[in-house]
Amino acid sequence: MKPKKLNKGDKVAIVSLSRGLLGMPFAKHELDLGLKRLEEMGLVPVLMPNALKDMDYLFNHPEARAADLKQAFMDPEIKGIITAIGGDDTFKLVPYLMEDEEFINAVKNNPKLFTGFSDTTNNHILLNRLGLSTFYGPCFIVDIAELDKDMLPYTKDCFMRYFRNDDSFEIVSSPVWYNDRESFGPDQLGIPRKENKEIHGYEVLNGSGVVTGKLYGGCIESLYDTMTGSRYPEEKEVYEKYHILPTIDEWKEKVLFIETSEEKIKPEDLEKALLLFKEKKILESVKGIIVGKPIDEAYYDEYKEVYRKVFSDLDTPVLFNVNFGHAYPRCVLPYDRTVEVDYNNKKITVMEKIFED
Repeated sequence: MKPKKLNKGDKVAIVSLSRGLLGMPFAKHELDLGLKRLEEMGLVPVLMPNALKDMDYLFNHPEARAADLKQAFMDPEIKGIITAIGGDDTFKLVPYLMEDEEFINAVKNNPKLFTGFSDTTNNHILLNRLGLSTFYGPCFIVDIAELDKDMLPYTKDCFMRYFRNDDSFEIVSSPVWYNDRESFGPDQLGIPRKENKEIHGYEVLNGSGVVTGKLYGGCIESLYDTMTGSRYPEEKEVYEKYHILPTIDEWKEKVLFIETSEEKIKPEDLEKALLLFKEKKILESVKGIIVGKPIDEAYYDEYKEVYRKVFSDLDTPVLFNVNFGHAYPRCVLPYDRTVEVDYNNKKITVMEKIFED
C-alpha cells in the first residue's frame, strides 16, 4: 500500500516510539526549532499525547508509545507521521500493535506517510508486514531540527520529495558529508556542522550487473537484534511469534539496504552480523545490497574489507557508501518500491511512484 504525498496545510504527527528525548528539558530548543521548520514548510505539526513524556516514562511504558502510533493512524486528519529519534527498544511496541485489530485495520484502511531511521527499523518492518510502504529517512530531532540555520541541503531536498510524486528518481551521492555533532546544546543553534568533501562516491565491493528488486532493510544492529535477541532476550521471540521478518522466498524479491549506527560497531561485530545473515541464506537470496555510509567515516576501510571477505564466495552485488541511515546527510529509501541498482555504473534509481495518485 502506498500512502499519499504531503500537501501544504496537512497535519503531521510527531511520535516518540523509542528513546524519549523530545520531551526532556535539554531538548526544548530542538523541539521548538523542529516545529517552526515544519510550519515553514506549510505543515501543521501535531504532538501525540505521549510524545513529550520523559525518558523514564516512555522506557517503562511501551504501551503509551504504541498508543500514540495507533492514534496517529486512526486520525483521518493526520496525513504523515514523523518519528522523534531512534533508540534501542522499539520492538517492545510489537505485541501491543500486532494484537490490536483496530490498529491493523487503521494501517490498512488509512495508509499514510511514515518516516524515520535507526531503531525505527522495528516500526518499518512491522508496518511492512502489514502491507504499508514506509520511508527510511529523516526524523524530527536530528534532521528537521538540525541546529544550523536550515536543514542540511541534501537531506532537505530528499525530505521535500514527500511533497512530490515523481514517476521515478535517482538517488545520487551527496557531494559533501558532515561530521556528527559533539554537542546538541542550545549554544550550537546556528552553528554549522563540520563539512567534508566526498572523495569516494559509491563503491562496488562485490559483483556487477544491473538488478531490480523491492527495497527492504534498515539499521544492521536493529535487524541483528530481531534475529538473535542479543540486546533484549525476548526480542527474537517477539519477532518469531508475529512472523515479522521476510521468508526466504520474500527475501528473493528484495534489494537489501543496511547501515551501521552511531555506536560505530567494531568491524568484527559487523562481520558477526553479516555472517548470521549469510547463515540464514539472506545474502545469497537477495537481488543485491546497498550499504550506508558509516557515520563520520568510522572504520570506512575496515568495513569495506569485511564486506569483501563475507561476500568473497557469493555473487550478490554490493554497493557501498550510500547516503542513508546514521551518516549525514541522508536520503529517503521507500520500502517495497521497485529500485534498479546499476552496479556497473554505480547508479540507484527508484523506478516507480512512491505515493498513491
